[in-house]
Amino acid sequence: MKRYILFALELCFLAFLASCEPQVPVTPEEEIDLSNLPYGLSGYSLTDNGTPKADEPCIIYYKAGGGFPFSGYTDVLYAHIGIVEFEWKHVPADWNTNLDRCRFTATDVPDVWMLRLEPSIREWFGASRTEVINKIGVVVRNADGTRQTADLFCTVEDQQGTAYDEVEHAVMPVGTSEGINYIDEHTVTLVLKDHDGQGGSYDHAYVIGDFSNWEYQSAYAMKRDEEASTWWYTFTQVEPGKEYRFQYHLHDAERGTIRICDPYTEIVYSADDHWIPASTYPDMPAYPTATSGLVGAFQTARESYAWQTDFTVSNPDDLIIYELLLRDFSSTKDLKGALARLDYLEELGINAIELMPVQEFDGNNSWGYNPCAYFAMDKAYGTREMYKQFIDECHSRGIAVLLDVVYNHATGAHPMAKLYWNTANNCTAGDNPWFNVTAPHPYSVFHDWNHENAEVREHVKRNLEYLLREYRFDGFRFDLTKGFTQRQCTEATASNYDQGRIDVLTEYHDAIKAVSPDAVVILEHFCCDAEERALAEEGIKVWRNLNNSYCQSAMGYVENSSFSGLWTGTSMPFGAYVGFMESHDEERLIYKAKTWGAGSIAHSLNEQMQRAAMGAAFFFTVPGPKMIWQFGELGYDYSIEENGRTGEKPLRWDYLEMPERRALYDAYAQLITFRREHPQFFTSEADFVWKVSTSHWSTGRQINCVAGEEAFVVVGNPDTREQAITVTFPIEGTWKNYFESAENYSGSTAIVTLGAGEYRLYLMEN
Repeated sequence: MKRYILFALELCFLAFLASCEPQVPVTPEEEIDLSNLPYGLSGYSLTDNGTPKADEPCIIYYKAGGGFPFSGYTDVLYAHIGIVEFEWKHVPADWNTNLDRCRFTATDVPDVWMLRLEPSIREWFGASRTEVINKIGVVVRNADGTRQTADLFCTVEDQQGTAYDEVEHAVMPVGTSEGINYIDEHTVTLVLKDHDGQGGSYDHAYVIGDFSNWEYQSAYAMKRDEEASTWWYTFTQVEPGKEYRFQYHLHDAERGTIRICDPYTEIVYSADDHWIPASTYPDMPAYPTATSGLVGAFQTARESYAWQTDFTVSNPDDLIIYELLLRDFSSTKDLKGALARLDYLEELGINAIELMPVQEFDGNNSWGYNPCAYFAMDKAYGTREMYKQFIDECHSRGIAVLLDVVYNHATGAHPMAKLYWNTANNCTAGDNPWFNVTAPHPYSVFHDWNHENAEVREHVKRNLEYLLREYRFDGFRFDLTKGFTQRQCTEATASNYDQGRIDVLTEYHDAIKAVSPDAVVILEHFCCDAEERALAEEGIKVWRNLNNSYCQSAMGYVENSSFSGLWTGTSMPFGAYVGFMESHDEERLIYKAKTWGAGSIAHSLNEQMQRAAMGAAFFFTVPGPKMIWQFGELGYDYSIEENGRTGEKPLRWDYLEMPERRALYDAYAQLITFRREHPQFFTSEADFVWKVSTSHWSTGRQINCVAGEEAFVVVGNPDTREQAITVTFPIEGTWKNYFESAENYSGSTAIVTLGAGEYRLYLMEN
């Protein structure tokens, strides 16, 4: 970059300043050729016109044009600005807040604006002396935010952080492990694993927190145990009952400086906490403004939760699971709201709830599949005590609580990802020992864990044990387990048999069973039959997606409408499939029925609900565990893409007051009650036969199930026209309509006239 010529008057002024007491220069603005600035963002020091320095003033120039949206713009512009270190921090104002200090000044050159950061970049942002400032991020926007640039960046030089203490090498205390070790009420030892893929590590590590004003201090320098590849520090004067918030400050001559939370912290504080209402999380302390990123905490003598109910899952092969997203289930969008609706779920008859991910995730509004800390429950839904209260209350009602866990990947905010990070490419670094830079499989999002690394498996197993013991979860649904592989594969080969993947998942299953023998383990696997069978033979259950088949039937289309894939038959161990008609990942049956339904189906709520009830009859009467996606029992009909795939969906509890939808809810409840009243039909000893392929569309679909001298039959008309259907009863006797006792048949066959989408459930009376 060319050197710029100073005006003679400015040179004199600089000389005058040099003869005075040292002070921050504020006026030596250089005469530069603004017309030659590159498009976008440029930063210039006010002292030597080179790259801006963190402890000196600078000017940020923005030049429009070249594809940027403000070419020819003459109105006011503002900078949404912050220091960039993995995430943006020290942002002066929310997006829609216009501060004078963030207002650009127009220069004499068209399409060029300037913003002065004085008396120094560090002071302008309010950053501490120990924070490293290497990059400034800016989004240029107009006053109302309707026009904006993409993220623009400016490099900064920072010379701070060179005075670090000499590292003391010492073996970590006996009996301690990675994370927060509670020795007694006054003593806590923190241990952080730190090594790269080649055995190297950061040069220095400190514990920082409220106790150090979030600055690294000699008193909190961590010791290094080289053999264990850990840093450790022991607090010996901890005040019992007091919460200590902390981070790790690590520095390396080549890697620079980072701040991370402890991967094992049981609570995480983040800069977006202020969006969480006090009704959801009372008395939450304000996020510390002197730091950035995720903050952990420890607290001795913390009051333990008094559990009221001892509970175990009695029959995992007969679970009726309700998949529940706390955010979209109640008006308060939290655990309190879900707790208030447990009567509704109990009346429905479900005996398990599967919570979509609630371990700490980025932001507060999410499905939860973007985890950044596994040992902390996300505060967006409530306190740790509220999670336990919810689970305890479910147990008192005979309802198991399963947790959807996400171990395939983590976000870049996870401390083990952030520890070895490639800032230039915004991904984990090539020497990160725990993550793959690029996932070997085609399904990954965020950053892919390497489950063949023993330390990753230990982290996961410790987390599973913690969740079972601390929160008393009754089991887990593992997300995207097809990704637990290091085998390079494409979409075409990802489902092929993979013994390494089986070994990893079996190890996790064994760890769970060692803690809780009755715990349920479910995988979202979707691999080849041989691999799913191998896992099922270990006692693991796998998701079984029949969404398309049940949607086709609900819409009135015979193509691809066979239900046969729901039943394990003899190809899998009994109860291995957790079948579902809908899940959070699939389109809603009734949305498709009202959008693309055949003939009058698309325009008739009554027909839509009737066909959904028929689908339920050929779902709940099939042996093996089943799953309902929340509000499927009310015929929820908003698309999965409503407000974006993972965006909030409209809450429609008023559906329960609509007669057609209430009838569907009642059908679900009655069918689940039938299972409860007749458990003999839903065991491996029962003789289950069904005819539900596309060839049975026009002759009627039928289920026959015999248990000893008892039997039931389900018959349905999936066609779009009325049919007289010949029903074959498996045992001669008196057969009564389970829902309408006045209708009964005797003998071995009967002709039943069913309207389009109607069904009957017949039970033989002894």
